[in-house]
Amino acid sequence: MAEMSNAKERKHAKKMRNQPTNVTLSSGFVADRGVKHYNGGGKPFQTPKQEPHSGTSQQRQTKMSYHSLHDPEVNEQSSSKIMFKKKGGWKAGSEGTSQEIPKYITASTFAQARAAEISAMLKAVTQKSSNSLVFQTLPRHMRRRAMSHNVKRLPRRLREIAQKEAEKAVHQKKEHSKNKCHKARRCHINRMLEFNRRQKKNIWLETHIWHAKRFHMVKMWGYCLGERPTVKSHRACYRAMTNHCLLQDLSYYCCLELKGKEEEILKALSQMCSTDTVHCLSGKRQGSLMLYRANRYPREMLGPVTFIWKSERSPGDASENRQLWIWLHPTLKQDILEEIKAVCQCMEPIKSTVCIPDPLLTPSQEKNQTTLPDEKIGKKRKWKDDGENSKPVKKLMGDGTRDLLQAYSWISTATGIIISDLTMEMNRYRLIGPLSHSILTEALKAASVHTGGEDTEKTPHHWWTETCKNPDSIALHHRQEAVFELLGGITSPAEIPAGTVLGLTVGDPRINLPQKKSRALPNPEKCQDNEKVRQLLLEGVPVECTHSFIWDQAICQSVTENKISDQDLNRMRSELLVPGSQLVLGPQESKIPILLIQQPGKVTGEDRLGWGSGWDVLLPKGWGMAFWIPFIYRGARVGGLKEALVHSQYKRSPNIPGDFPDCPAGILFAEEQAKFLLEKYKGRPPAKRPNYVKLGTLAPFCSPWEQLTRDWESRVQTQEGSSVVSSPNGEENDLRRDEGPCAPKPDKSLKLSDEIGSFINEPREPEEVTDTECGDQAGCEQVPDHDAGENRVAAASRLCVLRSRSLLKQLSAWCGGGRRAPSRGHQELPREACLSVLTHFPRALVWVSLSLLQKGSPEPHTMICVPAEEDLLQLRQNRQYCGPQESKHSDPFKSRILKQKEKKKMEKRQKQRNAASGGLAGEDPTAGHEALTLGLWSGPLPCVTTHCSRVLLGFVTQGDFSMAVGCGEALGFVSLTGLLDMLSSQLADARGLVLLRPPASLQYRFARIAIEV
Repeated sequence: MAEMSNAKERKHAKKMRNQPTNVTLSSGFVADRGVKHYNGGGKPFQTPKQEPHSGTSQQRQTKMSYHSLHDPEVNEQSSSKIMFKKKGGWKAGSEGTSQEIPKYITASTFAQARAAEISAMLKAVTQKSSNSLVFQTLPRHMRRRAMSHNVKRLPRRLREIAQKEAEKAVHQKKEHSKNKCHKARRCHINRMLEFNRRQKKNIWLETHIWHAKRFHMVKMWGYCLGERPTVKSHRACYRAMTNHCLLQDLSYYCCLELKGKEEEILKALSQMCSTDTVHCLSGKRQGSLMLYRANRYPREMLGPVTFIWKSERSPGDASENRQLWIWLHPTLKQDILEEIKAVCQCMEPIKSTVCIPDPLLTPSQEKNQTTLPDEKIGKKRKWKDDGENSKPVKKLMGDGTRDLLQAYSWISTATGIIISDLTMEMNRYRLIGPLSHSILTEALKAASVHTGGEDTEKTPHHWWTETCKNPDSIALHHRQEAVFELLGGITSPAEIPAGTVLGLTVGDPRINLPQKKSRALPNPEKCQDNEKVRQLLLEGVPVECTHSFIWDQAICQSVTENKISDQDLNRMRSELLVPGSQLVLGPQESKIPILLIQQPGKVTGEDRLGWGSGWDVLLPKGWGMAFWIPFIYRGARVGGLKEALVHSQYKRSPNIPGDFPDCPAGILFAEEQAKFLLEKYKGRPPAKRPNYVKLGTLAPFCSPWEQLTRDWESRVQTQEGSSVVSSPNGEENDLRRDEGPCAPKPDKSLKLSDEIGSFINEPREPEEVTDTECGDQAGCEQVPDHDAGENRVAAASRLCVLRSRSLLKQLSAWCGGGRRAPSRGHQELPREACLSVLTHFPRALVWVSLSLLQKGSPEPHTMICVPAEEDLLQLRQNRQYCGPQESKHSDPFKSRILKQKEKKKMEKRQKQRNAASGGLAGEDPTAGHEALTLGLWSGPLPCVTTHCSRVLLGFVTQGDFSMAVGCGEALGFVSLTGLLDMLSSQLADARGLVLLRPPASLQYRFARIAIEV
């Protein structure tokens, strides 16, 4: 008989796995007589081979008897070989066995063998052979879902076994895993400790969990911030900024507090400001300025900041201690803080008054503190009021990762000024759009005044109780409430004076939360008093209404600690007799001091003035989500960092820190961005990325501002030298290469030169300021500087950005003013004025905005070039002319890269041969070679201005298609020297026209340049 297949062998082995070791049922596939068999006693025997010519049957009978006499168990074994074989099965007969049926058997031996087989069969039937439960052994059509916990769902024959299994599972106590269960991980104390542990490198905002579920998160500037929503919302966010309301969390902005005498603070900070700085000493409005290193203006800029003075109690008393808040971007904090400490002489650290949480626990301490009893695991926690014995829940709010050993406050023994770092001690939200008023007035309600008849002894808000006892404070609170209600009827925040500050104390906004999301709309009925509205729009908020308790850190700490938790608030809602009705807490309701600051929006140029205006809301820490959700339920759409960049781009204002190339933070940001783009470029194969060398792009990932200004300075000096040599009388020629329509006028040029000279020689310390309105500028004295010339020469070699308003206004007039069409009346470009500007600012950059004449969408690092005469001529002849094209450049590095690759291969082979022969390992084949990347310029850059067919003027830092004007718009910097040289050579009808070329394109496109002040 042929051998059995592997599948049948496995099937047979599965059937025989429960048999005892001393019993083995014979198998039909053992047909060979030479194979050993096992009888009932477990002894093997050898089947005799049948000879073909063995003689008579009598001889065969004799042989059979011989075996039977010597081994009497053979008959029993033979009698058990009854096989059945149907369709691959087993059957009896000559095919199953070659032996004949014995004539007799021994009863005792046969019964003993069969008893072993029966016991094995019973054991196999009664004992489970797998780990499955009883109901899992049933066919699928007989299974029911409730069988696992209801025994009566099983058939009667299996109920007893299932009952035993259920009792065994109850008594078997499962050992708890070392890792905490989900319930323990979600415990309040554990969750807060785990969150704070994850904030060691990147701090979370209070709205981080909300953002992490709906935004793409990025780690920037030491924070985890939302970059952009996960849904497509680019156009929706623009519509929100234009017609509705966009909400942003700016709590990552840093706040520095200065306390001391007003005179000392002004004297110290005047060294870091320009002389045309506007002082908002009354606290009525928010101011903004640029900070520089002490006595280094206009170079070595540190960054832009905004500031708010606390309203003074007795106006005119300059000796009284004042309080100043300076808000700045986190990338600027370290440099500005160190400089302010130096000018204020605050080097002595003091114990911080800011509420600092307890240090983070170690894993062992946390395990001992947060271990749950066995009886609480798996059970739902219920609220229990233990009265005075209840332990307060530990709350970690603000920056939970602050180092206890690090100082956050400094004092000066000489000036008495105290500097405090209030970063993450306040939340700052920004609402952008015309519906900001409506959302604020709908979501926030003024706090109720405590009357004498109420039981206010048990209330935790003692500061508010004491405030309500003062009639003047109550009257001021009602005035602030009346002004706040007037805002609900004003259509746009742009109608309010820029930087208006309003203080207010509001109730818990979670109580007024609507059942469903709705859009708040302006209510004209609130503006029925036209006289008050007109006074508010013209004069702004009164000075006394700017007072807020948020300036007091003790009150803010009390408000944070006594906040009613969401769990308690929901419990009180559930206990209302009428579900969904208004929850009235009375004196127990929280009172939160806030500060509202108006943001002016777009203030430069002539078009879309006031676009993007809104309000900033300052509130104590711990109340972030309590205000965030009500704003969203009133129709505010949330935006991230990308929406903030679009907001600044449409306002045509520089974005922090990318648009400040003369600032240390801007330089560092540019380096990080260039490194990121370079890695992204190298991650693609050479065939799937542009070859910037052939495209004539020297710096596709960064803007070489230093080399650009240096090349333009040497270019103009070369032109002046050649013009002086070519002139027989040595007369100075104009900067223009061609004679233009601009004729010099002595009166205007001398006047502008005097303005520039006074701008450079202005002293750093202004006079004492007596006006407290935001629009008044500080006067300044003219102090003669004998070393002014030497200082100018030493400082002229450094890069700076021109920020003088008088010079920028003059440059804007020279550029033509208009954006979409050339202006009818151009101001002339006098030669003396240009020379005076270039003398004082040879390496300066100018912030410009560009608008494409036709199609095209600019992008960052787009090159701004000077059009040639033939380009302007073709544009005059054909207004649909797109622009010239750059011819392809040759790649001088391609052959070097190929040779370097071949050399590396040869050195690698040589190294392998040396290693195989047992020699010393050679040096790294990549060592000593310059890293060359196919498609990028290697080594020092050549002259960037003349590398292409069109002279380079500057670079774009922000650019995209603008939905506000319906065309491509860009913002960037150009060289001041190059700009004046271009304007002096262009005719009046084409003045201000430039060419834009993206880094990965050869096509130039026309755009009009504008300088908006």
